[in-house]
Amino acid sequence: MDRRQTRQIRVGDVPVGGGAPVSVQSMTTTKTADVGETLAQVYALKGAGADIVRITCNTVEAAQGLAEIVPRSPVPIIADIHFQYRLALAALEAGVDGLRLNPGNIRNEDHIKTVAREAKARGVPIRVGVNAGSLDKDLLAEYGGPVPEALVASAVKEIRYLEDVDFTDIKISVKHSHVPSMVASYRLLADTVDYPLHLGVTEAGPPPGGLIKSVAGIATLLLEGIGDTIRFSLTADPVEEAKAGRQLLEYLGLRERQGLDLIACPSCGRAEVDVIEVATRAQRQLEAANLPIQVAVMGCIVNGPGEAREADIGIAAGRGKGHLFIKGQVVRVVDEADMVDALLDEARKLVDEGVEARLAAADQAAREAAEAEAVALAEAQGDANQAARKRRAVADVAEG
Repeated sequence: MDRRQTRQIRVGDVPVGGGAPVSVQSMTTTKTADVGETLAQVYALKGAGADIVRITCNTVEAAQGLAEIVPRSPVPIIADIHFQYRLALAALEAGVDGLRLNPGNIRNEDHIKTVAREAKARGVPIRVGVNAGSLDKDLLAEYGGPVPEALVASAVKEIRYLEDVDFTDIKISVKHSHVPSMVASYRLLADTVDYPLHLGVTEAGPPPGGLIKSVAGIATLLLEGIGDTIRFSLTADPVEEAKAGRQLLEYLGLRERQGLDLIACPSCGRAEVDVIEVATRAQRQLEAANLPIQVAVMGCIVNGPGEAREADIGIAAGRGKGHLFIKGQVVRVVDEADMVDALLDEARKLVDEGVEARLAAADQAAREAAEAEAVALAEAQGDANQAARKRRAVADVAEG
């Protein structure tokens, strides 16, 4: 897709904007002064797909913790700063890779410029993090509430302070908990500045609602080419934020797949197994194996391999049998009880050996057996989806 052209900054070794891959960010929930616990969470976030991690810096002890965390972190660390500008200076001294400043609670122009000068001297970028819930009271009064125009005005005002001291390593967010307002704010901002943008629906809440709101806002903008980093702000384990963010980028084709993408049919009259149970068990085992492939679980052999032929690998149920297929071609037939174990075994081989090698190793009799089973099942079940009757009815209406 065409992406909005922006300047590029670097958060540690992660490029942001300017055509760089969209990055995933999350935030620790530990006390920063507890170095061990915080680092453990940072590593967990990295494992779940986070490219950048934000850590609160709200006390001197937290800043001291950052001094130990940053050199041991597997990802760049951004210090989250509220109210006290001197803690931003302390975080810079601790060696952080980025700062997040909230214009709603650090409003002194001199303080902001002091931080910007020090950040510039150290080559550290700043995120101007506007939030609808902490907007400057003067802007709230001027615009009548946290409307998109007010959020963008807050960001522009802060940017001017930074640019006054020749600081331009900037990325911006204008987060709102109301999805339509969030989308409108970022669209307006994208038309106003050329800095990279960090997307998020603030205070999205716990899953599943928080996930739905986040996807609705973030995906809408990404599909319009807007956005350079993302964060799912969930009331949940932050590992779930990183995982969801990474999956979204993979599903949109904005990042190369590193994790599992499992697709499954919604089931129908032809289903020979409990599709939900099989898919759930397959997802659990395949995720544990950390296989970066697309897997299909289909309820029947009649249409399954054809409908899911774009999947790397899949399995379709027959009468007491499971038919394993690769790119739509059946390669093995196994007992129904062994479906998931066989799928996991074949998936591992597929990742290790590649598609062509596994197709070459296919059981040549499996395709014929699958075709015969599909015909027999269709004959036994009849028109399970009533497709023939529906086609006649449609034709009757169309022909009058």
